[in-house]
Amino acid sequence: MTSSSVVWDRQLIDRYDLSGPRYTSYPTAPQFHNQFGEADLRQAITRSNAAGRPLSLYFHIPFCSTVCYYCACNKIITANRKRAMPYLERLMEEVARQGALFDRSRPVHQLHWGGGTPTYISDDEKRLLMAATREHFNLLEDDSGEYSIEIHPGDMDVATIGCLRELGFNRLSMGIQDFDPTVQQAVNRFNSVEEVRELVQAGRNEGFHSISMDLIYGLPHQTWNTFERTLASIIDLAPDRLSVFNYAHLPHLFKVQKQIDESALPSAEEKLLMMERITEVLLGAGYVYIGMDHFARPDDELAVAQQQGLLQRNFQGYSTHGGCDLVAFGVSAISAIDNVFAQNHKQIEDYQGAIDAGRLPVVRGFELSADDLLRQEVIKQLICQFELDFVDIECRFDIDFKDYFAAELEQLQPMAADGLVALTASGIRVILAGRLLIRRICMTFDAYINQSRSEIRYSKII
Repeated sequence: MTSSSVVWDRQLIDRYDLSGPRYTSYPTAPQFHNQFGEADLRQAITRSNAAGRPLSLYFHIPFCSTVCYYCACNKIITANRKRAMPYLERLMEEVARQGALFDRSRPVHQLHWGGGTPTYISDDEKRLLMAATREHFNLLEDDSGEYSIEIHPGDMDVATIGCLRELGFNRLSMGIQDFDPTVQQAVNRFNSVEEVRELVQAGRNEGFHSISMDLIYGLPHQTWNTFERTLASIIDLAPDRLSVFNYAHLPHLFKVQKQIDESALPSAEEKLLMMERITEVLLGAGYVYIGMDHFARPDDELAVAQQQGLLQRNFQGYSTHGGCDLVAFGVSAISAIDNVFAQNHKQIEDYQGAIDAGRLPVVRGFELSADDLLRQEVIKQLICQFELDFVDIECRFDIDFKDYFAAELEQLQPMAADGLVALTASGIRVILAGRLLIRRICMTFDAYINQSRSEIRYSKII
């Protein structure tokens, strides 16, 4: 249903390239509050069981052996791998505690281990965690779910690929960022083309369904000329999916970024050039533009889901499995269950203390109103499918779209005049020139954006 193409219009980008949310959730995380607690989460799980939706599970494993200077994730840097087991024991206790609250018959369509570096833990520790998960949740045994894990290619043994497949994982996500040695030295992140190639080949030999890679543009010492070489190597490795992220330098929020030399960062002009050329090269290599930072091969499940109108978006980004309640485990992890978001403690001591005290480790959250749920669906349709059908929304939410969103449709008029969107009697369609600016279009329907933009520092759209 969607074309793989985008149009790079520099004048429109200059006009609309503001800072804004990535919409991995709506409302976004700044709206979460600490008046939300364990009782609210338990009530949501009860409603969720009554609805009987399938489940998506997320596990946050925060440990890394070394620090990457660009990182904005919740992580713990330690070379002492014995620190992992006390955390994993609490993590498995949380799995048991939450598992007891969910209907055991509900299938797990999606599972993801993120971090940190999930492959930091030993293969035996991986087996323990997956066994505990299987004990308390209904994992699919026919390889039909999307079970994925993030790996650091420079920090794992190729033999671990076999272990991951044995445990049921069928998708690998590799954080590459850049192969250029000067850039790697500047951000303290090292992985060679040879290391990645060996892991990719092992993944294919083991029958992984999909291999995805993450790249970052805007890192110190990057130029299009240097990054072009990395991109050529990536295309030669032929991943099924690619995420190309814009580095957001926010050292006041993420202290580790203070170790990056600001004077070595590429200019805004150079970053725009890089993204323009990256998009051009990947489309020329046969990848489909999924949206925002994401590309995929036309036969990858992500591209197929978008073509079929089934693409979803959650805290892990674009997703192939919709209609799931997301149950998240571990420090800082965010669940999306029924009509609530629930986030665990961000500090490991607080997280482990809550588990030891016999509680669910939720520290804050948000209960979505009817208006939130409506706007969430509108934003999801636009950001995933690049189009929106008024009748579909009206039937599902019992509203008159043009009346309910009269102010928003008026705000879209200048974007329509500029060729970002087409407004018709039946819906909204994002035109090719608007696809790179989809976050800006979605901001029109965000009821919280004006009250939070003065307080929150978001990354630039491009």
